[in-house]
Amino acid sequence: MDLKLKCLIVDDEPLAIEVLKSHISKLDSLVIVGIAGDAFEAFDFLNKTKVDLMFLDIHLPEMKGTELIKSLKNPPAVVLTTAYREYALEGYDLNVLDYLLKPISFERFMQAVEKFFALSSRDEEVVLQNKGTNEEFLYLRENNLIHKIPLTNIVYLESMGDHLIIHTEDREITSRCTISSVEKLLSENGFLRIHRSYIISLRRMTSFSPVTIFIGKKEFPIGTSYKNSVFEKLDYKGFLSK
Repeated sequence: MDLKLKCLIVDDEPLAIEVLKSHISKLDSLVIVGIAGDAFEAFDFLNKTKVDLMFLDIHLPEMKGTELIKSLKNPPAVVLTTAYREYALEGYDLNVLDYLLKPISFERFMQAVEKFFALSSRDEEVVLQNKGTNEEFLYLRENNLIHKIPLTNIVYLESMGDHLIIHTEDREITSRCTISSVEKLLSENGFLRIHRSYIISLRRMTSFSPVTIFIGKKEFPIGTSYKNSVFEKLDYKGFLSK
């Protein structure tokens, strides 16, 4: 990660933008790389510029912030900002980092930033090695041990609170890293994120329905916000409109 955390503010309220600008300016570790007034402007910006953390308002003109997240294949870490508490559940279903209610106090803002840095430090617990060869594997830290896990042995990965469980053919390994960090490593290697809590090995999948994927007799739910991307990846569009 760069020395400064690159932030994007997406909001159509001038006062809310000024509050976030003021909070961000107080931290040397953060820098604002862009400000967008709507989801379309933010979408274009994210396709051109690297962003580490996006402060995203939910109520935007024409397209909601939550719809923007669903449209992004590889969204940055997202902190939702809104005056409406009732959207919290939907936000967490999209695996957002935090949910800040307006007006946003500096103390609450700092908690969200600290959460980002805490998760980022945990992401260093897992490394993909020999990328581009036939012998790809993960190095995964579990307490004081470093496990070498061939990708072909992984059945699925499960997010459990602040831990990640790697389920292989013969064992379970638990580590303090985020499911999002592992998703980035595995997305081009035969694995698919189907739910905020699950990544599966596509080579292990045996059947599926509009709402479920099976690996043998083990059943995995397809998250609502992942449905389109899952069936697009499976190259099967028969269920998309159902």
